[in-house]
Amino acid sequence: MAAYTALTVAGLPTREAAVIAGVSRATATRKPRTPGEDPAPAPAPANKLSAAERAHILATVNSREFVDLPPVQIYARLLDEGIYLCSISTFYRVLEENKQVKERRRIARHPARAIPELLATAPGQVLSWDI
Repeated sequence: MAAYTALTVAGLPTREAAVIAGVSRATATRKPRTPGEDPAPAPAPANKLSAAERAHILATVNSREFVDLPPVQIYARLLDEGIYLCSISTFYRVLEENKQVKERRRIARHPARAIPELLATAPGQVLSWDI
């Protein structure tokens, strides 16, 4: 870019200066960017939950009463009791931080069953049909 600028200051037409400098005229005449400073980190919100509050939410969610319930139902039951801990999204955020966002109910896990193998050593030993 310095070469292009020097050529144009010397009186060369912009088209010839761009060809000699090896840059396109659009790039050469574009206003150069000034390097900006890194933006300052955003301040912490005033209503950010403390570590103790997050631990209390996690303990409540993992309590015997709520261990099988999703955060939406926990939130609703606590509101029915007149208790507000946090919003539903904050429940999910706290669970995500502790890697507990998953199916919370106890679901039976059925083992994979072996597919029966039909083996015949002579004619007429295995009969099967397709329904």
